[in-house]
Amino acid sequence: MSAKYIFNLCSEDRRRADLPGKILIAQHDAETLAHVTLKLLAFLIFWRPRLQLETTLHQDDIPFIPDLAQLDYSLQPALWVECGECTVAKLDKLAVKCHDAEIWVVKRSLSEVEQLHAAMKKAELRTDRYSLLALDLEMFNEVRDLVQQRNEVTLYACEFDPPKFQFDFNGLWFDAEFQVLRF
Repeated sequence: MSAKYIFNLCSEDRRRADLPGKILIAQHDAETLAHVTLKLLAFLIFWRPRLQLETTLHQDDIPFIPDLAQLDYSLQPALWVECGECTVAKLDKLAVKCHDAEIWVVKRSLSEVEQLHAAMKKAELRTDRYSLLALDLEMFNEVRDLVQQRNEVTLYACEFDPPKFQFDFNGLWFDAEFQVLRF
């Protein structure tokens, strides 16, 4: 592990469940600060009770560790979120192994999502199984550059229809949109 980042969380969005007061995201040796930032933003976007960061599933038939996951009451993945780099082969296996889960991939920009979408189409992955979320690249880069060892985050709004993401990060206001593509 190369670094640990603490994010003190607060929510002013009354339509969503309360965020936990704090999360810790570990930056592993092979990970970049961009990956840590993607996990944070995905955590805010997909927040729901029982959402976990990098949880071990303890299932031999699922050899992967998700960036974010929500398990149902039988400890099967109900939501699986991959942040950043994710191979098409891994996505194909996830659709088989986690057949009841919502599968999401979060990328920094629309161009990255479009590249993944094209690769998935070329590999003939089954359709109507995946959702791809593209953040605003300028917003993402600015947040990444503001990440410190200790951070303050207040979520004001996160909606999918229409896509809207409003939050305060270390004293700076962000009001961004994101895009979702289905595959």
